[in-house]
Amino acid sequence: MNFKRALLATALLSVPALANAQPVTGLYIGAGAGVNWINNPERWDISGNTVAGNFGLPPGVQINNAGKANFETGWAGVVSIGWGFGNGVRAEVEGNYRSNEVDSIRGFGLAPVGRTGGFQQSYGVMVNAFYDFDFANFGLGQSIFQPYVGAGVGYVWTDFRNMRGVSAANGLVFNANDTDGQFAYQAIAGVATPLTWLGITGLTLTAEYRFMGTLQPEIFTTVSNPATGNAVAAGTIEVEKYNHSVMLGLRYALFQPPAPPPPVAQAPAVAPAPAPARTYLVFFDWDRADLTARAREIIGEAATNSRRVQSTRIEVAGHADRSGTPQYNQRLSQRRADAVAGELVARGISRNEITVTAFGESRPLVPTADGVREPQNRRVEIVLR
Repeated sequence: MNFKRALLATALLSVPALANAQPVTGLYIGAGAGVNWINNPERWDISGNTVAGNFGLPPGVQINNAGKANFETGWAGVVSIGWGFGNGVRAEVEGNYRSNEVDSIRGFGLAPVGRTGGFQQSYGVMVNAFYDFDFANFGLGQSIFQPYVGAGVGYVWTDFRNMRGVSAANGLVFNANDTDGQFAYQAIAGVATPLTWLGITGLTLTAEYRFMGTLQPEIFTTVSNPATGNAVAAGTIEVEKYNHSVMLGLRYALFQPPAPPPPVAQAPAVAPAPAPARTYLVFFDWDRADLTARAREIIGEAATNSRRVQSTRIEVAGHADRSGTPQYNQRLSQRRADAVAGELVARGISRNEITVTAFGESRPLVPTADGVREPQNRRVEIVLR
C-alpha cells in the first residue's frame, strides 16, 4: 500500500502546474501587439488657411476650416524594457507604433468626399510606471492572475501618409502628407498570468487595454483643383488625436526568482511537534520570516522549559532552503532568527541570554539540489544549553 501511495504522489508531482503570479523583480523586457481604434470621428481644424483670391475654385465653392475623418480598425505594437522593484511597482521605457487606414473624410466645403485613401500612423517613445496587484495582500489568497494599472508620458510623431479624398460635388482634391511630433500621455489596464508551466521562469502572458492621446499635431494640408493644377487652399490641420488599443503580449523577467508552488502542493510549513529534548524547531513559509500561530506556541514552550531546566544560554540559529541565491538566503535566515529571538524576549527571556546566528542555506536539514524548495530547511533551531 505504501508503495502505491508513493507512485501516486510521484505522478501528481510530475504534472506541470500553473504557478501563482508574483511581483516582478529586476530587469525585464516585453512586447505586445493587437488592434487599434482611432476615436471616430476625429476632428480636424485647419489653421492658417490661405486662399489666393479663390483662384482656381469652381463658381460658388468656398473652402472652410472644419472637417472630420473616420478610420478603419488598425493595429498597434509596443516593445519595452523595464525594472521591477519586487513590491508590485515597475518602471519602463516603451517604443510604440500604430497604423490606421482612413475610411471617410467630411467637411472643408468638399462634401461629399469620395475616393478616400491613405493612412494615419504614429510612433514614439513613452516612460511608464505600473503597479501590479497581489491578491494575497488583500486577504484573497494566491492567484494565477495578476491585474495591473499604469500610466505614461512621452513624445509621439503623427504621420499622415498620402491622406487624400476627392469631392464628388466639385472635383477638388484634399491631400495631406506630413509628420508632426507632440507630447503624448497614456493610461493602461491589464492582467498577467505566468507561463512557468512551459519551463521558463519569469515568462508571463499579458492582456491589456491602452488609451493614448497627444497634444494636437499640426499636419500641412492642401486642397487643389485638378482642372487647373492649382492649390486653391493650404494650411495646417490641428488633429484631435486619441487612440484605443487592445493587445496581447509577453513579458520576460530576466532574473525572476522561482515562483512558489500552488497551495495544494505546499508541504506543511510547521513541524507537527518540536524536538523532544532541548532542541526546538520553528518552521517558516517559503520566502517568509513572519511567525505563525504554531511557531509562537513552539517558542513559548522553549521559553517555559528554559526556566525549568535553568539553562545558561539559548542558541537561536536561522536557516533557509536553496530556492534563492546564497546571498539572499543568508539575509532571510538572519531575519527568521531575529524574529524568533524577538518572540523569546517578549516571553520574558533576557536578550543577554540569547545567541543569534544565521547559516543561510549552508546547513540543510534535508540535503537538496540547488533551487529546490524544501519546507524542513526553512527553519530556526532553538537550543537550550
